[in-house]
Amino acid sequence: MTAISDLIIGIIILMGALLTVVTMIGLIRLPDTYTRSHAASKSATLGVLLILVGCLLFFWIRDGSINGQLLLGIVFVFITSPVAGHLLGRAAYYSGSPLWKGTVQDDLKEKQKKRSMSE
Repeated sequence: MTAISDLIIGIIILMGALLTVVTMIGLIRLPDTYTRSHAASKSATLGVLLILVGCLLFFWIRDGSINGQLLLGIVFVFITSPVAGHLLGRAAYYSGSPLWKGTVQDDLKEKQKKRSMSE
């Protein structure tokens, strides 16, 4: 492996680790369930994906072959994490988890009003 590829892979993995730290800070600091869910589903997904891509590149450059398990991990995280975040947010909303007092707009409430008016 060359020094340039080591540096690029290191930067990619470091960026992923930093995004994961940002996720942790967001989970601690954000005010309600919905903004925490947003932080967890968006930045954590990107952070984990960057770490997995860095590992994939490392083994590809070192061994000359692409690891199928890492590819499956990338696809699995890319598909399931945002969907899980969305479903957890919906479940929290329908179970009555309160919105933050600074929330400006409640799109689901408006959608439910339109649906009940049409029925």
